[in-house]
Amino acid sequence: EEEEKPENPYADPNYPDLEFVNYDDPGYVVDQGIVGDEFFPTDAEAKSAEERAGDGEGEGDVEAQIEEMREDRRRKNDEYQFETYHERVLKNGDEEYRGEWTLYRTSTFLPSEDGAGAGAAADENGLPRLVKARKTLRVVSSGRKIAVETDSDFRVDGERIVHEETVARSPSSEEEGTAPTTDEELFVAEILSNKYWPDRMSSGDFRGPQGIMCVGNAYTICDAVPLSADGDDDGDDDEHEHEQHEGPFAEYRAEVGIQYKRMRMRVKLDYRAKEEDNEDEDEDDDGPSSVHPPLYLRSMAVCRETTERWPRHEEGRTDVDDATSARLFGPPGAPGGLYDPPPVVGDDDEQAGRYMMVDLEGGATLLFPHRMEQDPGAFGGNGWVTSLDWTPGRIRYQVDRKVMGGYGIKGLRSLELSEVQGQDASEYRPNDGGEDMRQ
Repeated sequence: EEEEKPENPYADPNYPDLEFVNYDDPGYVVDQGIVGDEFFPTDAEAKSAEERAGDGEGEGDVEAQIEEMREDRRRKNDEYQFETYHERVLKNGDEEYRGEWTLYRTSTFLPSEDGAGAGAAADENGLPRLVKARKTLRVVSSGRKIAVETDSDFRVDGERIVHEETVARSPSSEEEGTAPTTDEELFVAEILSNKYWPDRMSSGDFRGPQGIMCVGNAYTICDAVPLSADGDDDGDDDEHEHEQHEGPFAEYRAEVGIQYKRMRMRVKLDYRAKEEDNEDEDEDDDGPSSVHPPLYLRSMAVCRETTERWPRHEEGRTDVDDATSARLFGPPGAPGGLYDPPPVVGDDDEQAGRYMMVDLEGGATLLFPHRMEQDPGAFGGNGWVTSLDWTPGRIRYQVDRKVMGGYGIKGLRSLELSEVQGQDASEYRPNDGGEDMRQ
């Protein structure tokens, strides 16, 4: 007997064959390659597999065929994400973003003024202080496709995406070609040397475990360096160096961004494990063991960018887009804070204390963890979330980057984008507390 299909309350009689997807159905799962056994065959695929089984094919063959169907759907989704990222985020490789980067360091990795050691200086709430660099960076960012050799018949297997970010000097600057000497110059050099993406990004990197995905006009990218107990990090720069998706990690870098017309705002977060957390004798009694040390925020870069022109006036430059300056550098903070704050607590309020929220120039607000545990048992395995809220025009956007907990911290649970008319945001602000990160 044919299973009764759910009634579509929004059915259009002119299009009776459109599929109705009930997103409120607790059994519904998204085809993103994130959770196990998520790609179920369609009715037609399952029926075809059953018919083949009736023709004498073994059960193992049928399962293999079904898995082949699932993998084919995964690869189609990989291709879609790969092409969408190249088209929307990188503008098909035809345009460059010119941006102003505001850099911050955390007091966690800075020596305190009283000589008590790194991380001793925190605010009254015990949170690390964000120390803003004196100068901003002007950076040109771009990305493009390159061809690679492959034996695969799948077209995008023969393509990779590479990124490039270079400092643009002021016309009056005399710094070009000089080696960094001061502490701040060394910090800037470190920021520019950090990579937030695989060296050669493939379509397979857009599956959940790598932590890369795009949705609408938002995206996120990620890269991490494994915590090596035997020192096998040889400094190789090939594309396979950081393919390990299971932690624990010594370094973890993630980027989340929103683009609107010619503008883009993105935030780069650089996390590191402290050296003393890798030593048994310095192990924190109430923290995770040295086997899986916590990751602490080391630095943050807020990148405000436009294509074709620079986003803000600088003496000696005429190629500036003044129309976007207010939207990128206006009063700080999203109106009323985050539009849809995600719950960030586990079984108690301790995990909430791992988060910080800052207001950014340009009417944006950022929520992020300043410390992430890699212990699989920490907070009941609860994951982590980074949220960016920005209103660059008529529409207000909030992107939520939700990742796994424990060793799977590199992997995405989801990348979610909320859109609402800016002027109606206060009236339609969600009041259901968002999605529980413990689910």
